[in-house]
Amino acid sequence: MSTSVSRYHHGDLGPALLEAADALLSERGAAALSLREVARRAGVSHNAPYHHFADRLALLKRLSERHMDALLDAQRRAAEGERDPRARLRAIASAYVGYAREHPHGFGIVFDPEVCVPGHPSEAMAPLIRANEELIAEVVAQAAPALDAPTREAAVAGVWGLAHGLATLVVAGHIDAGQVDAGIDGVIALASASA
Repeated sequence: MSTSVSRYHHGDLGPALLEAADALLSERGAAALSLREVARRAGVSHNAPYHHFADRLALLKRLSERHMDALLDAQRRAAEGERDPRARLRAIASAYVGYAREHPHGFGIVFDPEVCVPGHPSEAMAPLIRANEELIAEVVAQAAPALDAPTREAAVAGVWGLAHGLATLVVAGHIDAGQVDAGIDGVIALASASA
């Protein structure tokens, strides 16, 4: 065993590797991420990551789960401070966009179809996706309690799509981050006017 590996207590190496991987992801993006580079960043042997991640894809899946959990947490915290359903909806969508802006590479792997296969999320990712849908569904139900179940389900997809579309456009530089709240308010006003 190398001296660099021996610095870690049993159970500490996995989190240290994940921290190193997340730092590299933030700096260079997913395309440049390799298990060898993660090992180098963590100061361990190039074989050490294989004790925790079967391959590069397994590492990316774990990072995507980590970022989805953080994205969900950001939305929950934003929603806690609001009582009005429309203000909560805006807060959730704004937090979603804000997270994507602050962590574009982490946000990107959450929705990379090769990392999180649509319809077949990992065992750890599935409950996070479900929790995100439930958070939105709760706000939709508060904002429009008279909606029937199919319409409510469609509204959840629409709200998620709105937040995701804005996030994607902001990250790509097509929309200024300062326009996000006004854009969300505009969509809410449009929906209210047509109701």
